[in-house]
Amino acid sequence: MSPAGERGTGRRRARRTLVVTGLTKEFDEVPALDDVSFEVGPGERVVLIGLNGSGKTTLLRTLAGLSESTSGDVTVDGHHPGTVEARAAVSFIPDEPVLYDDLSLLEHLEYIGRMHGNEAWEAEGDELVERLGLAGRAENLPSTFSRGLRQKSSIALGLVRPFSLLLVDEPFVGLDRPGRETLLELLAEAAVAGAALIVATHQDDYLGMATRCIALHDGVVVYDGPATPEAVDEVLGT
Repeated sequence: MSPAGERGTGRRRARRTLVVTGLTKEFDEVPALDDVSFEVGPGERVVLIGLNGSGKTTLLRTLAGLSESTSGDVTVDGHHPGTVEARAAVSFIPDEPVLYDDLSLLEHLEYIGRMHGNEAWEAEGDELVERLGLAGRAENLPSTFSRGLRQKSSIALGLVRPFSLLLVDEPFVGLDRPGRETLLELLAEAAVAGAALIVATHQDDYLGMATRCIALHDGVVVYDGPATPEAVDEVLGT
């Protein structure tokens, strides 16, 4: 399976997938993000770290087009967040699963897959459900799911559609060990298929597979470089 779909293929490699320039986001004139700038190319596996309140979730939501910036510029495949083209290119898996309680998991997968033009949604959805340990729950409503099952469902929905940029916020919370291992495999496959990944987490396993680390402190980028344990420890003060 190729979670990134066509948007992760070589025809996108001539330019950077994500370009962030001078991004600032203020709440009541208090900056949550302050002059943030970086670029991410196809296949890069970025880990986003920072203490609680550092701006990680605000950054991901702004990149996904769910929150407007105060100033600065962001483009995804050359398009600004919130546009139809950018929304088609970005898949966002939030820290709190967002699911319809009146749709089964299978109906969720069909809805998301069809909405984003994935004609192979059924086969890819079946594979994701099987690999994530949800095969026996595909016909069930999310209202009956535990936190871990809702998280796995959210992951499946994020990966059943095409994308060139995958944004993931604390995806390992609530997952059992098999779920964490499967998620790592799926993230690696998405990067190999050509998608750019930004994952906010302190999970050691993902830190080990990341090609790059971006650290935030009070909304400012304080580190952008190799995802080495030494660099992470220094940034987090551990």
